[in-house]
Amino acid sequence: MVAHFDRRLRKAAVTTTVAALAVAALSASQAPDVTADGNGRQTTADNVPASETPAAESATGNSPYYTDLPPLNSPKPAPTAGTPTSPGTSEAGIPATVLDAYKKAESELRLSKPGCNLPWQLLAAIGKVESGQARGGRVDANGTTIGRIIGPQLDGNGFALIQDTDNGVYDGNSKYDNAVGPMQFIPSTWAWAGRDGNGDGKADPNNVYDAALAAGHYLCRNDWDLSVQADLNRAILSYNNSQDYLNTVLSWLEHYRKGTHEIPDGTGSLPVGRSDDPGAGANPSPGGTGAYPGSQAPATATPGPKPSPSKPPAPGKPGNSGGPSTKPPTDPAPPTGSPTPSPTPTDTVHHLENAGTTGLTATAGDTFAEQISTRAETTAGAAVGKVRIRFTVLGDTDATFTGGEKVAAVTTNASGVAVAPVLVAGEQTGEFTVRATVVGRTVPGLDYRATVTERVADTLTRTTATELTCAPGGEFADPVGVKATLKGAVADKVAVTAALIKSEADPAENDKGPYFKDADGKAVRTLTGLKTGADGLLELPKLYADDAEGSYVLRLTTPGGAQLDITLKVAKVAEPTPETSTEPSTQPAA
Repeated sequence: MVAHFDRRLRKAAVTTTVAALAVAALSASQAPDVTADGNGRQTTADNVPASETPAAESATGNSPYYTDLPPLNSPKPAPTAGTPTSPGTSEAGIPATVLDAYKKAESELRLSKPGCNLPWQLLAAIGKVESGQARGGRVDANGTTIGRIIGPQLDGNGFALIQDTDNGVYDGNSKYDNAVGPMQFIPSTWAWAGRDGNGDGKADPNNVYDAALAAGHYLCRNDWDLSVQADLNRAILSYNNSQDYLNTVLSWLEHYRKGTHEIPDGTGSLPVGRSDDPGAGANPSPGGTGAYPGSQAPATATPGPKPSPSKPPAPGKPGNSGGPSTKPPTDPAPPTGSPTPSPTPTDTVHHLENAGTTGLTATAGDTFAEQISTRAETTAGAAVGKVRIRFTVLGDTDATFTGGEKVAAVTTNASGVAVAPVLVAGEQTGEFTVRATVVGRTVPGLDYRATVTERVADTLTRTTATELTCAPGGEFADPVGVKATLKGAVADKVAVTAALIKSEADPAENDKGPYFKDADGKAVRTLTGLKTGADGLLELPKLYADDAEGSYVLRLTTPGGAQLDITLKVAKVAEPTPETSTEPSTQPAA
């Protein structure tokens, strides 16, 4: 009833929109597994970017979105008979699986990026605007959409021009990219932003858990704090670069913050207005099940009331556009051909070259002294400026760029050079790769090898001067404590090896004398995996002695060359001798 009522109110203004929706739905019905929004429709002023951020750098490629706004408050006084019920209750409901995905993503981001302050309601607002909460919650038990949700191809015809970056793996299009899934990621963005949100071992843009977690990480990059309005705006605009998009998402964010509830999967209301539908501006959502581009089954539009047989308005009066005809306006005939777009700087890139990066090595926990530089060139080797280069940290490593991100995009300068942000080494040692690629163009990437080495110390000193002695078969009462330094400064988290050796001249492990105990209580005479604390201090485990008396050597070593030999003694405790009296005897003589 509500949907029918809304269509009656809007019929005169959106006749052509209804027709467009019907065509899109008909097209969708021809593909049983793949559902797509209509292609080739012209954008309105709403889709003009609010800044110069390239579409390929937004999550969606600035694809179309749903413009429906939250419903108005329930009318006061209460509606009388014949007045449609307020859709507020329906619109506040979010399908159960979709809602669970948003909340699970928020929970994970609270742990991994607490400074971002991501609210799940923001994910819900974006999910509503991008796909109508996965088309009203049409997902299976694992959170994967029933039928893929694919936006129009970004071929430059009314949309951004983004050539294929995934060989059609996600969007089925090997010529251009399309936004994919409930959060509408373009493949080139999903390639680095994708996450496994449901723990099945893969990142699938068609899965609401994966897509919601990916969207959360995307919105939390650049050290943004989403509790700060300016950062919140920047994050939303980076998702889809349109001021109207920002306003629409903020409206839904506020709506969901006021309250929402869980509804069964598949029962959510479906959006109507699209930013790429001429004449279909942002309107309060009807809360019904009207035509929805991308639905599996086409919806049939309910015709409005028949035109009144009364005499049409006279020319020049309100409601008349200059003549007595009541014939609805028709869309202009589509152009017979589209002009070939002028090549962009990105189109001219043939390959990437190393712009002078020579060696990438850092100690664990430190920053890399050198930054990666990449040069974009044409076939002839000429520099190409104003091209986005994406740098991605690959491999089994915890190294990141400044800010904790493993992906960064930088625009080349007039010399064709893009300099990546500073790399920060984690605690994991070994080699990893940083790959440079051209955003929006499929050319071979350029790999840079980086190495993280162990933390080092050049000096080890004892923290006490107590002599370390023990009786045979006993245990050493005093613990062994040391401090590590590097050039006089505290050396924290430095690995220390403790070995009981035969002598200072023979570093072979001893087979007798003092020993440590392992977890099973067995004797061990070499310990590895020890590390100094934040203050550079380390206290060794308790030492024990067997029955062999003598002096022994405990040798401590660290990466960086620090070495300390400590003497341990195992000897019987000397028994006290009786004292000899010098006083004269008081006993009487015999």
